Amino acid sequence: MLRGIICIGLMGTMGCATADASTRVQASEDQRWAAGPSLDSGLIGTVVVLNKAEASVSLLDAGSGRELAKIQVGSGPHEVAISPDGTTAVVTNYGQRQPGNTLTVIDLVAMRARATINLGDYHRPHGIQYFPDGKRVAVTAEVEQAVIVVDIEKAVVETAVNTEQEISHMLVLSPDASRIYVTSIGSGTLTAVDVAAGTVIGTVATGAGAEGLDISPDGSEVWVGNRADDTLSIVDTETLAIRATVPCPGFPIRVKFTTDGKHVLVSNARAAVVAVFDVAGRVEIKRIAMASKAVANTDDRLFGDRLGRGPVPVGILVEPSGRYAFVANT
Repeated sequence: MLRGIICIGLMGTMGCATADASTRVQASEDQRWAAGPSLDSGLIGTVVVLNKAEASVSLLDAGSGRELAKIQVGSGPHEVAISPDGTTAVVTNYGQRQPGNTLTVIDLVAMRARATINLGDYHRPHGIQYFPDGKRVAVTAEVEQAVIVVDIEKAVVETAVNTEQEISHMLVLSPDASRIYVTSIGSGTLTAVDVAAGTVIGTVATGAGAEGLDISPDGSEVWVGNRADDTLSIVDTETLAIRATVPCPGFPIRVKFTTDGKHVLVSNARAAVVAVFDVAGRVEIKRIAMASKAVANTDDRLFGDRLGRGPVPVGILVEPSGRYAFVANT
C-alpha cells in the first residue's frame, strides 16, 4: 500500500536529492539515493521519477531510494501529476525529435501503466497538474500555444485555450482551481486563464526564458523564474502586476513554495545550487550546492554540456509534511 506519494519529474537519470526545505540538502551520487541523518525521521512515501532518455518511470521508496518498479511510458516523458488521492500518476509524453501527443496514466497501487490518452491535435504536452476533483488534468501543449483540460477517465480533451504565446511550457493552478497560470519560454510571459470561461484573463511580460513558476499557498502571488535573465518575477495574481523582480543568478529553472509559504526554493541549473528565498523579505537567504559528481557523457542530458558537466538541478518538490524537498539532478 502506498502511504504517501511524492512526485518529481527528472530527465535522463534516476538520481534524486533530499533536503530540509529551509536549510539542508543531501544530493545524489553515482545513481545512489542520498541517505542522511535526516531520513531517519521516518519519511514514508513513493517518489515518482521520470527517466526521459529511456522513456520510463521509476517508483522509488522515499526513505531508502530503493526502486520498487519501473514502468515504460511514451517517448520523452517530461512532467508528471499525481491524483489527490495518491493512486494515479499522469505523465506527459513530450516526444524526442518527433513531437509527442500522448499522456500515460499509471496505477500507482498496481504499479503498472493503465492507459494511454491520445491528445489528437495537441502536441508537445509538458506542464501538468491535477484538478482537485481528481478527474481532470490541465496540460500545456507547446506546438499549439495552448493549455488544455483533459478528462482522464473519458480520455478526451474537454477544453483548450490558446495563450498566443511562444513555447507555453509550465503551469500551476490557483488554490481554488479557478485559474491556470502558464509560463511561455519563448515570449517571456505569464498568462492567466479563467478555467470556467475558457478564456485568457491577461498576460504579463516577466523576463526572458520565463519557465519555472509556483503560486503562494494563499493564492496571492505567482513567482516566476526567468532563466535567461537570471531573475525572479513576483506577480500579483489579482492585477497581474509585477510586485517585484529579484536577482537569482545561475539559470533559475524551477520554483517551489514551501508548504507554510514562508520560503521559495529555486533550482539554478547552471550554478548547480538550490537558492532559498525569504518570501516576506523577497530576498535570497541561502544557496545549497548539489553534491552529485560530474558526468562524463552529456549526450542524453538536458541541455547537453551547455551548463557544464556538473550536476544540473531541475525538478524540485516539497513533500507534504513540508520538512523535506526533493531535487532532481540530471
